[in-house]
Amino acid sequence: MNQERRAQWLRGVLDLCVLGLLSRGESYGYELSQALKASGLGAVQGGTLYPVLLRLQRSGLLTAHWREGETGPARKYYRISPAGSAALRTAAIDWTAFAASVGTILHEESNR
Repeated sequence: MNQERRAQWLRGVLDLCVLGLLSRGESYGYELSQALKASGLGAVQGGTLYPVLLRLQRSGLLTAHWREGETGPARKYYRISPAGSAALRTAAIDWTAFAASVGTILHEESNR
């Protein structure tokens, strides 16, 4: 996949993907980065992910708390808030409609 295109697409949906992952349970930054990678989105660096987490937290879509590590330093854990869950539901509907529209256009073009 073209890395520049992938980066552009990811910038547009990273907030949504983070909310989706956190809807499954609380997590910390590195774990979220690994989950994004495992989902096929590629590597997401901390310099990209942590500003998104901070923005979502400041907007009330996430809550965060520090937890002591069992074998290492304390980690900041994030949890989706009720407002974040509501925003995720709305965004998921919007994304599905948007992706279907793009798919329709791309399918029409490939059938010509």
